[in-house]
Amino acid sequence: MKEDLLKSKQHYEILDGLRGVAAIAVVSFHFMEIVYTPDKNFISHGFLAVDFFFCLSGFVIAYAYDNRIGNMGMKEFFLSRIIRLHPLVVLGTVLGLISFIWDPFMALPAAYGPGKLTLLFLCGILMIPYPVVAERWYNLFNLNAPSWSLFWEYVANIVYGLLLWKLSRRVLLLLLLIAAAVLCYVSYTVGNLLGGWSGETFWQGGARISYSFLAGMLVYRYQLVIKNKLGFIGLSILLLAALLMPATKWNWITELLAVVLYFPVLIMLGAGAGLHSAARGLCNFLGRLSYPLYMTHYMVMFAFANYYNKYKPDTPHLVMIVLAGLLALIGFAYLVMTVFDTPVRKYLTKLRNNS
Repeated sequence: MKEDLLKSKQHYEILDGLRGVAAIAVVSFHFMEIVYTPDKNFISHGFLAVDFFFCLSGFVIAYAYDNRIGNMGMKEFFLSRIIRLHPLVVLGTVLGLISFIWDPFMALPAAYGPGKLTLLFLCGILMIPYPVVAERWYNLFNLNAPSWSLFWEYVANIVYGLLLWKLSRRVLLLLLLIAAAVLCYVSYTVGNLLGGWSGETFWQGGARISYSFLAGMLVYRYQLVIKNKLGFIGLSILLLAALLMPATKWNWITELLAVVLYFPVLIMLGAGAGLHSAARGLCNFLGRLSYPLYMTHYMVMFAFANYYNKYKPDTPHLVMIVLAGLLALIGFAYLVMTVFDTPVRKYLTKLRNNS
């Protein structure tokens, strides 16, 4: 009985595939932003993939848990989310610590002895923001920068488990309108929606997930599904159109429109699109790969940044390095998925079911 209650619902396979496309775009963006200013970066809005993740997360959480969290209880809900998310939080922090200590292109700063490194590591695995490392641009999580978005995912999951699932659609819609107003204020005053990853921009992350998570929930609650024949390729092109749009002086408007309107509509289209059997395997693979890729890639970014600052390679060498690095990170993420993430989550799920 308990296993039936905790069993995951069937996935929206095209949305899984789009999550993988977005993860690859984020990795590409992180390579490019180290080398190029936004006006010269071909994927200057790749960071908006995080807002797509947030919106998709709201949709998936509502779809998976709205109708059963009352029976399973908050404890089992939180355990389910920890088992799903936290193994890679820990692994990403371990990899980040290794890359910090043994970066081949920068010696470990003398200020970081065993005590401080231990503190950085504990904050990383316990998801406690601690933006103190100047050499890593004061990221909220110094050893694994992408954990900043996972921190806000945890916050959203906690608020959902305690409150959001109980609220009516009207109340959620009111909260969405308030979140939209806050997001508009952030975008207008800052000039973009890039923030949330550093100590200085901490609360911008809260604004980003508040709107997108609620929007995703309401797409599910109102059953806003748009039937279409765009398929995985067509929807991937639409997603990439937002991430590849050029940087302009109107970023605060274009980014806001992408987050407030465009991404929720993409979720509606993804939930209603038909999937050709030939693309099903690819979507499943990309969906499974997306989280390991997102949570393990930044150890390379820190080293790449130090390499670039030290050697200033020319464009042909950069192209080869970035392409090779992207392929290597995808391969490494697949290894992590098969050797670590999937087996660990299966083991923890078995322990939970037998308790």
